[in-house]
Amino acid sequence: METVAITGTKRAGIGKKSTKADRNAGAIPCVIYGGKENVHFTGKMSEIKKMIFTPAFKVAEVNVGGATHKCILKDVQWHPVTDEIRHIDFLELVSGKSFKAELPVRLDGVAPGIREGGKLVYKLRKVKVKTTPEALVDELVLDISSMNLGDSVRVRDIEAIEGMELMSSPALPVASVITPRALKSAAAEAEEAEAAEGAEATEGAEGEEAKKEG
Repeated sequence: METVAITGTKRAGIGKKSTKADRNAGAIPCVIYGGKENVHFTGKMSEIKKMIFTPAFKVAEVNVGGATHKCILKDVQWHPVTDEIRHIDFLELVSGKSFKAELPVRLDGVAPGIREGGKLVYKLRKVKVKTTPEALVDELVLDISSMNLGDSVRVRDIEAIEGMELMSSPALPVASVITPRALKSAAAEAEEAEAAEGAEATEGAEGEEAKKEG
């Protein structure tokens, strides 16, 4: 699992005045909770952006005042107009203590339906889980090697991980192999042609029978 190192500076205060001063200085106000005590600090965008602007699941090792906290990103607060990051919450990982997170799903294998011209469509890229630090992984794996045209794989099809509970609904579709419009049109035309040939053959047989009876 990829780990991002973040060097934090302990905040002198957490009131509005101190928070404004931190932001004006180009620092991002943050908090770590879930451990023995909450830790308020500021971080640098150059380090924190590696946790935010990525689809991958990463763990942060935040060093504040010489103490290192192993954390996951829990919440990012954005300015409603400028999209500037206003505040970040980190959850500290405590050995043996369960927590909830969202993990990305990786599709493994090649679906036969794709070889037949189908298109693979993601319906759900992340799944909610409940786990402990000991059972934590950076991704969930879902086998698609048996998917034909029109098939879907669901949360319940994800490979089980000992010590981890899937919290998303088991029936939620994660990915589907859909039939493209062009392929549908080709199939419809083939069916129409086959039906027309069958009709012509029937009419011909009926005509021959009528001649014999006449």
